[in-house]
Amino acid sequence: MDKIVVKGGPALHGEVKVSGAKNAALPILASSLLADGTSVYRNVPDLVDVSTMLKVLNTMGCEAERLTGRQKNVCQVAVGGNTITPEAPYDLVKTMRASVLVLGPLVARYGRARVSMPGGCAIGARPIDQHLKGLKALGADITLTEGYVEARAKHLKGGTVNFDVITVTGTENVMMAAVLAKGHTVLENCAREPEVEELAKVLNKMGARIEGAGTSVITIDGVDSLHPVEHSILPDRIEAGTLLVAAAISGGDVLVKHAVPEHLEPVIQKLREAGCTLTTENGGIRCKAPKTIHPVDVTTTEHPGFPTDMQAQLMVLMCVANGTSVISENIFENRFMHVAELHRMGADITIQGPTAVVKGVKKLSGAPVMATDLRASASLILAGLRAEGRTDVARVYHLDRGYERLERKLRGLGADIRRVKA
Repeated sequence: MDKIVVKGGPALHGEVKVSGAKNAALPILASSLLADGTSVYRNVPDLVDVSTMLKVLNTMGCEAERLTGRQKNVCQVAVGGNTITPEAPYDLVKTMRASVLVLGPLVARYGRARVSMPGGCAIGARPIDQHLKGLKALGADITLTEGYVEARAKHLKGGTVNFDVITVTGTENVMMAAVLAKGHTVLENCAREPEVEELAKVLNKMGARIEGAGTSVITIDGVDSLHPVEHSILPDRIEAGTLLVAAAISGGDVLVKHAVPEHLEPVIQKLREAGCTLTTENGGIRCKAPKTIHPVDVTTTEHPGFPTDMQAQLMVLMCVANGTSVISENIFENRFMHVAELHRMGADITIQGPTAVVKGVKKLSGAPVMATDLRASASLILAGLRAEGRTDVARVYHLDRGYERLERKLRGLGADIRRVKA
């Protein structure tokens, strides 16, 4: 098992490119099931989660692979309607919650689906009840048996779905099901994330008729069939935000290329409040660190608010701010598990229910720490960039689920960081 070793001190400088968005690539790969033929996707990040989704598709009978050689970051998925077994097994789904995204396409296209209940990061309960509510509203019969969801429908029919809570994967799953349903579908209280909008863009390129993606109300007119597509995945806004924080916490000056400012407005705003100078230039965002980091209060909310996936990273920055910050987590109930590890590095953080009170300290100290989830692993590496001495981050398989060779990108900016066998 690998670990990441960081020696703090160097200020990061230079340029770094953001990889494709994991949270866009996964539903888009799942959408391949909606059409016979071969779809080709570019700018697909080389991540464990992407490999898992390709395995899920192959298990069903698709020919899904990452191309090699000059075709870097290109995946293709070939689907033949008569060869598909509409089942996603427990052994794969338990490792990645996003595997449940095959549920909507399978029941829409093949009339039935059997998908294991999902797993993924241990950051709190993330039920799929809204997925099932949406599929039921479109006419699917749902049963839960032996840890599997079984959905059946001869023909899905358009309907109205009002999500009780905002759910990204729920919006995506029901949207994919509705594109082949007969008639008109209205989805209300939808997730508005750029990744939802990206999926709708791909589905429309395949021949779907979707309007309103990126807003709280999405309308869909069902079509009889879709065709395969070629598409380049949008840049990963969470990776971009993480790299901007890396520049800030190290006292550096970094241009994060391919970062999309419109997707990062709440993060940019908080970094500016912290004293950073952020400018848009050369197809990216430049972050120049201040001499003194100012405290910032943050409340995570659904997009377009401050993303929960950036909470741990901003908390680390506030650990070395000149003052006290209050960070409230409104999305996941167990997303402060990194706090205990930051305490080992000298951070002063007090947890009060869904709120963390962070008192800035003059220095962090390197220590052996353990990643508890994907974004926590990135936050511990950020802490290591600032800490005095050596920080060993164990269990970085979490990191590899969502960041494409982060240690190489940071090393290219001047960080003293390497991956070693634990």
